[in-house]
Amino acid sequence: MNEPGEGPPLSPERRIKPPPDRLYGRIKSHTLRPRQRLLLDETLPLIRFPAEAASNPRSAFPIPLDELWLEVGFGGGEHSLAQSEANPKTGLIACEVFELGLCSLLSRLVPDDAEINGPLPGNLRLYDDDARQLIRALPDNSLNRLFLMFPDPWPKLRHTKRRFVHPALLPDIARVLVPGGIWRIASDDPTYQAWVTEVLAAQTLFDVPPPATTRPEGWPPTRYEAKAIRAGRPPLYWQATRRA
Repeated sequence: MNEPGEGPPLSPERRIKPPPDRLYGRIKSHTLRPRQRLLLDETLPLIRFPAEAASNPRSAFPIPLDELWLEVGFGGGEHSLAQSEANPKTGLIACEVFELGLCSLLSRLVPDDAEINGPLPGNLRLYDDDARQLIRALPDNSLNRLFLMFPDPWPKLRHTKRRFVHPALLPDIARVLVPGGIWRIASDDPTYQAWVTEVLAAQTLFDVPPPATTRPEGWPPTRYEAKAIRAGRPPLYWQATRRA
Protein backbone atom coordinates (compact mmCIF):
# COMPACT_ATOMS: atom_id res chain seq x y z
CA MET A 1 0.00 0.00 0.00
CA ASN A 2 1.21 3.54 -0.75
CA GLU A 3 2.05 5.90 2.06
CA PRO A 4 -1.00 7.95 3.15
CA GLY A 5 -1.36 11.09 1.04
CA GLU A 6 0.95 9.81 -1.73
CA GLY A 7 0.43 7.70 -4.80
CA PRO A 8 1.37 7.21 -8.43
CA PRO A 9 -0.56 8.85 -11.27
CA LEU A 10 -3.66 7.02 -12.40
CA SER A 11 -3.13 4.76 -15.38
CA PRO A 12 -4.79 5.79 -18.68
CA GLU A 13 -7.15 2.84 -18.34
CA ARG A 14 -8.47 4.15 -15.05
CA ARG A 15 -8.85 7.66 -16.45
CA ILE A 16 -11.15 6.67 -19.30
CA LYS A 17 -13.48 4.17 -17.65
CA PRO A 18 -16.30 6.12 -15.95
CA PRO A 19 -18.51 4.41 -13.39
CA PRO A 20 -21.71 3.03 -14.92
CA ASP A 21 -25.02 4.67 -14.06
CA ARG A 22 -26.41 1.73 -12.14
CA LEU A 23 -26.47 0.53 -8.56
CA TYR A 24 -24.68 -2.62 -7.47
CA GLY A 25 -25.12 -4.77 -4.39
CA ARG A 26 -28.20 -5.43 -2.34
CA ILE A 27 -31.00 -2.92 -1.93
CA LYS A 28 -33.58 -5.20 -0.35
CA SER A 29 -32.80 -7.69 2.42
CA HIS A 30 -34.72 -10.41 4.17
CA THR A 31 -38.39 -9.90 4.91
CA LEU A 32 -38.86 -6.75 6.95
CA ARG A 33 -40.59 -6.73 10.31
CA PRO A 34 -44.03 -5.06 10.36
CA ARG A 35 -42.74 -1.90 12.03
CA GLN A 36 -39.86 -1.62 9.57
CA ARG A 37 -42.34 -1.83 6.72
CA LEU A 38 -44.45 0.87 8.38
CA LEU A 39 -41.41 3.10 8.69
CA LEU A 40 -40.66 2.75 4.98
CA ASP A 41 -44.28 3.09 3.89
CA GLU A 42 -45.44 5.89 6.21
CA THR A 43 -42.47 7.69 7.79
CA LEU A 44 -40.00 7.76 4.89
CA PRO A 45 -42.35 9.74 2.59
CA LEU A 46 -42.59 12.45 5.28
CA ILE A 47 -38.82 12.99 5.35
CA ARG A 48 -37.82 11.94 1.83
CA PHE A 49 -35.82 14.36 -0.29
CA PRO A 50 -37.79 14.46 -3.55
CA ALA A 51 -35.80 14.13 -6.75
CA GLU A 52 -37.66 17.07 -8.25
CA ALA A 53 -36.20 19.34 -5.54
CA ALA A 54 -32.64 18.78 -6.78
CA SER A 55 -32.61 22.00 -8.80
CA ASN A 56 -33.45 23.96 -5.62
CA PRO A 57 -32.42 21.63 -2.78
CA ARG A 58 -33.08 24.04 0.06
CA SER A 59 -36.74 24.11 -0.91
CA ALA A 60 -37.07 20.54 0.45
CA PHE A 61 -36.49 21.80 4.00
CA PRO A 62 -39.19 23.56 6.04
CA ILE A 63 -36.69 25.75 7.87
CA PRO A 64 -34.16 28.38 6.74
CA LEU A 65 -30.65 26.94 6.45
CA ASP A 66 -27.20 28.37 7.02
CA GLU A 67 -25.53 25.57 5.08
CA LEU A 68 -26.39 22.43 3.11
CA TRP A 69 -24.52 19.12 3.57
CA LEU A 70 -24.86 15.72 1.92
CA GLU A 71 -23.89 12.25 3.13
CA VAL A 72 -23.44 9.40 0.65
CA GLY A 73 -24.39 5.96 1.99
CA PHE A 74 -25.23 6.61 5.63
CA GLY A 75 -25.28 2.94 6.64
CA GLY A 76 -26.78 2.68 10.12
CA GLY A 77 -27.44 6.44 10.27
CA GLU A 78 -25.35 7.23 13.35
CA HIS A 79 -23.23 9.83 11.59
CA SER A 80 -26.13 11.53 9.82
CA LEU A 81 -28.22 11.75 12.97
CA ALA A 82 -25.32 13.08 15.06
CA GLN A 83 -24.48 15.72 12.47
CA SER A 84 -28.09 16.86 12.12
CA GLU A 85 -28.53 17.11 15.90
CA ALA A 86 -25.24 18.98 16.39
CA ASN A 87 -25.95 21.43 13.54
CA PRO A 88 -29.65 22.39 13.73
CA LYS A 89 -29.30 25.28 11.25
CA THR A 90 -27.63 23.06 8.64
CA GLY A 91 -29.67 21.02 6.19
CA LEU A 92 -28.42 17.47 5.67
CA ILE A 93 -29.43 15.26 2.75
CA ALA A 94 -28.63 11.70 3.84
CA CYS A 95 -28.46 9.17 0.99
CA GLU A 96 -28.93 5.41 1.36
CA VAL A 97 -30.48 2.79 -0.93
CA PHE A 98 -30.31 -0.26 1.35
CA GLU A 99 -33.64 -0.85 3.08
CA LEU A 100 -32.14 -1.96 6.39
CA GLY A 101 -30.02 1.18 6.51
CA LEU A 102 -33.08 3.33 5.91
CA CYS A 103 -34.97 1.43 8.60
CA SER A 104 -32.07 1.84 11.02
CA LEU A 105 -32.09 5.62 10.76
CA LEU A 106 -35.88 5.87 10.69
CA SER A 107 -36.11 3.76 13.85
CA ARG A 108 -33.70 6.17 15.56
CA LEU A 109 -35.93 9.06 14.53
CA VAL A 110 -39.15 7.25 15.49
CA PRO A 111 -38.51 4.84 18.41
CA ASP A 112 -40.86 1.96 19.12
CA ASP A 113 -42.79 3.97 21.73
CA ALA A 114 -43.33 6.93 19.37
CA GLU A 115 -46.07 7.57 16.84
CA ILE A 116 -45.12 6.27 13.40
CA ASN A 117 -46.04 9.67 11.92
CA GLY A 118 -44.63 11.71 14.78
CA PRO A 119 -42.48 14.87 14.57
CA LEU A 120 -39.34 14.66 12.44
CA PRO A 121 -36.29 16.95 12.32
CA GLY A 122 -36.72 19.85 9.93
CA ASN A 123 -33.04 19.90 8.94
CA LEU A 124 -32.77 16.26 7.80
CA ARG A 125 -34.00 14.72 4.56
CA LEU A 126 -33.42 11.17 3.28
CA TYR A 127 -32.70 10.32 -0.34
CA ASP A 128 -33.28 6.65 -1.14
CA ASP A 129 -31.83 6.50 -4.64
CA ASP A 130 -28.43 6.72 -6.33
CA ALA A 131 -26.48 9.60 -4.76
CA ARG A 132 -24.48 10.10 -7.96
CA GLN A 133 -27.62 10.98 -9.88
CA LEU A 134 -28.60 13.48 -7.21
CA ILE A 135 -25.15 15.08 -7.24
CA ARG A 136 -25.32 15.50 -11.01
CA ALA A 137 -28.72 17.20 -10.69
CA LEU A 138 -27.70 19.66 -7.95
CA PRO A 139 -26.85 23.26 -8.87
CA ASP A 140 -23.30 24.56 -8.88
CA ASN A 141 -21.93 25.59 -5.47
CA SER A 142 -24.96 24.20 -3.64
CA LEU A 143 -23.20 22.10 -0.95
CA ASN A 144 -20.91 23.16 1.86
CA ARG A 145 -19.88 19.64 2.88
CA LEU A 146 -20.03 16.12 1.54
CA PHE A 147 -19.46 12.98 3.63
CA LEU A 148 -18.42 9.51 2.51
CA MET A 149 -18.05 7.39 5.64
CA PHE A 150 -16.73 3.82 5.24
CA PRO A 151 -18.14 3.11 1.77
CA ASP A 152 -18.29 -0.32 0.20
CA PRO A 153 -14.68 -0.79 -1.00
CA TRP A 154 -15.48 -3.06 -3.96
CA PRO A 155 -12.02 -4.59 -3.45
CA LYS A 156 -11.79 -6.68 -6.63
CA LEU A 157 -9.91 -5.06 -9.52
CA ARG A 158 -12.81 -5.61 -11.93
CA HIS A 159 -15.08 -3.71 -9.54
CA THR A 160 -12.95 -0.53 -9.51
CA LYS A 161 -15.52 1.29 -11.63
CA ARG A 162 -18.14 0.80 -8.90
CA ARG A 163 -16.29 2.88 -6.31
CA PHE A 164 -17.75 6.25 -5.38
CA VAL A 165 -14.30 7.82 -5.23
CA HIS A 166 -13.61 7.78 -8.96
CA PRO A 167 -11.73 10.18 -11.27
CA ALA A 168 -14.81 10.55 -13.47
CA LEU A 169 -16.99 11.67 -10.56
CA LEU A 170 -14.57 14.17 -9.01
CA PRO A 171 -15.56 17.05 -11.33
CA ASP A 172 -19.23 16.58 -10.36
CA ILE A 173 -18.36 16.63 -6.67
CA ALA A 174 -16.19 19.71 -7.09
CA ARG A 175 -18.91 21.48 -9.07
CA VAL A 176 -21.58 21.14 -6.38
CA LEU A 177 -19.28 22.13 -3.52
CA VAL A 178 -18.71 25.81 -2.81
CA PRO A 179 -15.10 27.03 -3.03
CA GLY A 180 -13.63 26.08 0.32
CA GLY A 181 -16.25 23.35 0.72
CA ILE A 182 -15.21 20.18 2.54
CA TRP A 183 -15.31 16.56 1.36
CA ARG A 184 -14.71 14.07 4.18
CA ILE A 185 -13.83 10.45 3.43
CA ALA A 186 -13.19 7.61 5.88
CA SER A 187 -12.21 4.03 5.10
CA ASP A 188 -10.74 1.07 6.94
CA ASP A 189 -10.17 -1.10 3.85
CA PRO A 190 -6.49 -1.19 2.72
CA THR A 191 -7.40 -1.56 -0.95
CA TYR A 192 -9.80 1.39 -0.81
CA GLN A 193 -7.33 3.45 1.20
CA ALA A 194 -4.69 2.93 -1.48
CA TRP A 195 -7.24 3.76 -4.18
CA VAL A 196 -8.37 6.99 -2.49
CA THR A 197 -4.74 8.00 -2.02
CA GLU A 198 -4.05 7.38 -5.71
CA VAL A 199 -7.16 9.16 -7.01
CA LEU A 200 -6.74 12.23 -4.79
CA ALA A 201 -3.02 12.50 -5.59
CA ALA A 202 -3.80 12.65 -9.32
CA GLN A 203 -6.37 15.49 -9.26
CA THR A 204 -6.18 19.29 -9.06
CA LEU A 205 -9.69 20.19 -7.84
CA PHE A 206 -9.12 19.70 -4.11
CA ASP A 207 -6.41 20.46 -1.59
CA VAL A 208 -5.80 17.19 0.24
CA PRO A 209 -3.43 16.97 3.21
CA PRO A 210 -2.33 13.52 4.39
CA PRO A 211 -5.17 11.62 6.05
CA ALA A 212 -5.51 11.47 9.81
CA THR A 213 -4.94 8.11 11.47
CA THR A 214 -7.28 8.82 14.40
CA ARG A 215 -10.81 10.19 14.07
CA PRO A 216 -10.62 14.00 14.07
CA GLU A 217 -12.76 16.17 16.32
CA GLY A 218 -16.20 16.76 14.85
CA TRP A 219 -16.36 13.37 13.10
CA PRO A 220 -19.12 11.40 14.87
CA PRO A 221 -18.32 7.69 15.36
CA THR A 222 -20.11 4.94 13.46
CA ARG A 223 -20.64 1.26 14.10
CA TYR A 224 -18.60 0.44 10.98
CA GLU A 225 -15.64 2.33 12.40
CA ALA A 226 -15.94 0.50 15.73
CA LYS A 227 -16.20 -2.85 13.96
CA ALA A 228 -13.10 -2.09 11.88
CA ILE A 229 -11.04 -1.09 14.90
CA ARG A 230 -12.08 -4.24 16.78
CA ALA A 231 -11.02 -6.29 13.76
CA GLY A 232 -7.62 -4.61 13.65
CA ARG A 233 -8.24 -2.52 10.51
CA PRO A 234 -7.15 1.05 11.33
CA PRO A 235 -9.20 3.67 9.48
CA LEU A 236 -7.86 6.66 7.60
CA TYR A 237 -9.70 10.00 7.55
CA TRP A 238 -9.33 12.43 4.63
CA GLN A 239 -10.54 16.01 4.52
CA ALA A 240 -10.36 17.46 1.01
CA THR A 241 -11.03 21.18 0.46
CA ARG A 242 -12.51 22.46 -2.79
CA ARG A 243 -10.11 24.85 -4.45
CA ALA A 244 -11.37 28.28 -5.55
